[in-house]
Order: sequence, then C-alpha cells, then structure tokens
Amino acid sequence: MLTGSALMLAGVSAPQTPDSPAPAPAQEKHLHNIRQLTFGGQNAEAYFSADGKKLIFQSTRDNVKCDHIFVMNIDGSDQRMISTGKGRTTCSYFYPGGKKILYSSTHLGGADCPPKPDYSKGYVWAIYPSYDIFTAHPDGSDLKQLTTTPGYDAEATISNDGKKIVFTSIRNGDLDIYTMDADGTNVRQLTHELGYDGGPFFSPDRNLIVYRAHHPQTEQEISDYKDLLKQALIRPTYLEIWLMKADGSDKRQITALGAASFAPSFYPDGKRIIFSSNVGSTGGMGNFELYAVDVDGRNLKRITNTDGFDGFPMFSPDGKKLVWVSGRSGKVPHETNIFIADWVP
Repeated sequence: MLTGSALMLAGVSAPQTPDSPAPAPAQEKHLHNIRQLTFGGQNAEAYFSADGKKLIFQSTRDNVKCDHIFVMNIDGSDQRMISTGKGRTTCSYFYPGGKKILYSSTHLGGADCPPKPDYSKGYVWAIYPSYDIFTAHPDGSDLKQLTTTPGYDAEATISNDGKKIVFTSIRNGDLDIYTMDADGTNVRQLTHELGYDGGPFFSPDRNLIVYRAHHPQTEQEISDYKDLLKQALIRPTYLEIWLMKADGSDKRQITALGAASFAPSFYPDGKRIIFSSNVGSTGGMGNFELYAVDVDGRNLKRITNTDGFDGFPMFSPDGKKLVWVSGRSGKVPHETNIFIADWVP
C-alpha cells in the first residue's frame, strides 16, 4: 500500500473490452481467462470482499485529481466512488462481515489533494502526516475516525475474523507496524527496528503477519533515511519481504533480492506469499512482476511476464481467482488498470 499509484509504470498496447478475455503470455501459466476491469487513469490496490463478490480499490481518474476509494463488482460493473472526494485516500479494505470498510484519508488536513513529493530528491514516497484511518459503511456513509495520533497512520488491513487491524504508523517517531482492535482500541506496537516497516497482511490463520521493510545499515543510509523522514518522505528503492508472528515475535527476512519488493499477501492455504518486485531491472524503477515464495523463503517463482508494472496481487477467498494491477494495456504513460484472472495452481 502507501500511495499505491506512485510505483506505477505503464504498457503501451491497446486495451481489451470488459467482455474480451485476454490471453496470458505463455510464461503466465498460472493465469487463465484474464479480464481487464478498469479502463484509464491510475488504479491500484484492489482487494476482495469476504464473499468474493466485490472489490474495493483506489483510483485517480477523470475529474478525480488524486486517489479516492471506489468499489465494483468482480466483473467490473457498478464502479462508484465511496470516499468523501476530499483530500487523498489510500489502503482500503473490507471488514470480513461485509458491513464496514476501512481506509486512510488526509481529508481532515484539508479538502485539496496534498502536494506531490519533490522528486528532485530522487524517487521518493510521501508520508502525508494528515493520513488517519477511518471506517465507513460500504456505501461510504457513517464515516468514523479510528486513529487520532499526530502523523501518518495508514496501510491498514484486517484479520479474517474481523477482530484485529494491522497498520503502519509514525506515532513513535519511526515507521512501524502496529495492531489494534477493530474499533481502534488496544493499540500495540510490533516492530521497533529503525527504518520503514509497512504494507502488513495477516495470514489466513491469523498467526502470522507478512510485510515489506527497509532497515538502513550504514551511516550514510541511516542519515539519508532520517533526513527524508523529517520531510515526510521515504525512498523505496530497496524493500524486502519479512514475516513475523502476530504478536511481533520471531521476525525473519523472507527475500534478499536487493530490489523494491512490496505488496505481499498470502496464498489461501497460508503456505506461500505472493508479492511484486523489480528484481533484475535496470534504469529508473524498472519492470515490476509478480512473484511467489514459500513462507520459509524457498522456491521463489515468477508469476507474470509482461513489461511494465504488475503489482498489488490478492487471491479471492476461495483461491480460485487472482486480482492485481498492471500497466499491460495502458494507452498513455503511467496508466494502470485492475485485472482479474482464474488461478491455475
């Protein structure tokens, strides 16, 4: 998560229509009956409802000048914005019971879109201090604030029993992962290492949390990280996939790719992790593809094979479908759309 469309790179081929399944490249043997669900703009972070019938996502499109939260059916129909239209939003998610949604928004800090980061410092992400986490009904009504501490609170997802939210916060001066009860109470800090820990997801059995992290080691890396953080920025050039128990114990690094690896989530059986990475790319942020790896770090496997951006993968609750974001059919630079495919084990 984290201002998801910031990472997007685009393809240049002509788009499919909603009724025209796209053949997967020969190397994408796990993906069958690929369908494009959005057409135009920057669409990101699409996540299934617990019944597998709907998707919630963020989009910058048409007259929407920065990311706002939308919902749609899994065939791409009935797309509608459900966030306030004020500020910038990110990291939306359905509560398991289907009666509430979760997302982060800057709207309490101002109705306008917050300014984009200063790329003169290189490729950076903005950590907007006005982000807080909110709940609402699935139609966007009854908006309620869950976090009230100063600074960035975002990247929230919820366990599949609906009891615990895991999220990223800067409330103690660094970007760490926390859990809280579904009503915002009983907050607990799980990570304490210097550096960025974010994008957390619970495993299906709720015993593990997978996340992305960069922990600077050298004096120069530490200085660069701290200087950027003072400006509410981070540099996501190097991120690895990590795993810990749900209480924050037994942290272990799963990948060592030396790349920007992010957006991890679990296979439905909890034995493997799917994520995105630009490993092996050269120049700029390069080519992002989907990869999978066992929870012990073994058996790394590439899932997609299309130039540009492929990221934010999530399995349907029954494991039969995969949704992700891709630039493979973009008509203009940086266009990214949401795709869904039948999963072939």
